[in-house]
Amino acid sequence: MNKKLLIILGPTAVGKSDYAIAKALESGSPVINCDSRQIYREMDIGVARPDAAQLAAVKHYMIANHSVEEHYTAGLFELEAMDLLQELFASCDTLVMTGGSGFYIDALCNGLDDFPPADLELRSQLTARLESEGVESLRHELKFLDPESYFNIDIANGQRVVRALEVTLATGRPFSSFKSAPAKSRPFDIEKIGLRRTREQLYARIDARVDVMMEAGLEAEARGLVKYRDRPALNTVGYKELFGFFDGEYDLEEAVRLIKRNTRHYAKKQMTYWRRDSSIHWIDLD
Repeated sequence: MNKKLLIILGPTAVGKSDYAIAKALESGSPVINCDSRQIYREMDIGVARPDAAQLAAVKHYMIANHSVEEHYTAGLFELEAMDLLQELFASCDTLVMTGGSGFYIDALCNGLDDFPPADLELRSQLTARLESEGVESLRHELKFLDPESYFNIDIANGQRVVRALEVTLATGRPFSSFKSAPAKSRPFDIEKIGLRRTREQLYARIDARVDVMMEAGLEAEARGLVKYRDRPALNTVGYKELFGFFDGEYDLEEAVRLIKRNTRHYAKKQMTYWRRDSSIHWIDLD
C-alpha cells in the first residue's frame, strides 16, 4: 500500500484544527503541524495553538518545539518534517498534517530551491535600511535589479523584500533565477484538502476568535514577549498591533480593531496564495 500524506489547509480561523483531528482519528494518525508560528513555544494564545482538549484527543507533532530566539526557516522545516514523516510512516499508512503556512507546505511538498546561504552582514544592513527608509525604498531597488521577483513576491512584506535583495546583491544573480529547480519527488502520495467558508462567515469567525484571545490573556502574553519583538517570529498579527499599543501609538480598543482587520487581510492573502495550486480539493464548510 502506498503511504499518503493528507494535508488540511485553509485560511486562519476556518476550522482546520478540528477537521484535522477528525481525519486523524479516522486514520489512526497523529496530527503534524505546519503552521510557521505554532512551532514556537513562547507563542500560544496569539497563534491559536490547539487547546488542551484538542491536544489530548490525538498526538500532535511540531508544536512548541522551537524558541523564537532560534533562526528557523522553511528549509529547516522541510528537513525536520521529512525526517519525522519517515519515522511515522513506519507505523501508519496515512498521516495528517495541517496548517495555514503556504510556504511551509510548498517546502514539504515540492522542496525548496537551492538558495545560497544567508549573508547575515548584508541582511543586517538591509534590515537597518528597512527600518530607516521604509520598505518602499527597498522595493524600488528590487524592481530595478530583479523585476520578476518584484512582481511575484509579497512586496508589502519587508522581510521578503530584504531576502530577495540580499540574495541578488550577494550573488550578482536575480533572486528569481534561483527559483527554477524542478519539484522534488517524495516517497509518498500527497493529498491536499482546502477548507473554506463564505467571506462573511470567515470574517465573523475571525472577529469572534480575536475577542476570545483577548479574554484568554493575549495582552499579557504579548507583554511577556516584548523583549523578543525584534525577532522575525514576532512580526505576527496579534502581537505587533499590541506592541503598538504598548508604545502609546493608540489605545487598546484600536489595537483590537487592527488585529481583526489585519487578520482578515492575512486570510485573504492565504486564499490568494493557494488559488494557483490546482491540486487542492476544496471543501465548503458553510
